[in-house]
Amino acid sequence: MTSLDATDARLLLELTRTPRATGVELAQRLGLSRNTVQARLARWEAEGVLASFDRRVDPVSLGYPLAAYVATRVDQHRLDEVVDELAQIPEVTEVYGLTGQIDLSVKVVARDADDLYRLAGRILKIRGVERTDMSLVMQDLVPQRTAPLLARAAGRSGDEAT
Repeated sequence: MTSLDATDARLLLELTRTPRATGVELAQRLGLSRNTVQARLARWEAEGVLASFDRRVDPVSLGYPLAAYVATRVDQHRLDEVVDELAQIPEVTEVYGLTGQIDLSVKVVARDADDLYRLAGRILKIRGVERTDMSLVMQDLVPQRTAPLLARAAGRSGDEAT
């Protein structure tokens, strides 16, 4: 992937503000040509710069009000197998490989406490999982965001990102 320039950052920042804006609207707001906007959007699609749409759907709206992070220690010889098994669980929404005492951080969503208990058991049954420690998400205090980084790359202060 190529690095983003200030124009890319301005365009992406505007897209975070108005995600449903058309290429023509974005071009008008930023004083760019429609072709420039369309070309950059197409390049970002091809390079995977833009995340998939499903990242924007709140699991709560699908009936999963509980979220938890499962710190997971794994037999390193079975790491790929464990990740493949985790990816097969619909309630697993993210898996990150970590350094340190914990190998994986697994974010899960659940319908209720019983469902969360079932998920914890399912993860523990995966061959290669040695130990888990679960932390329930109480409140989403700073949701995932990139606007402050985009504002910086566009040459603006972080306050202009919101």
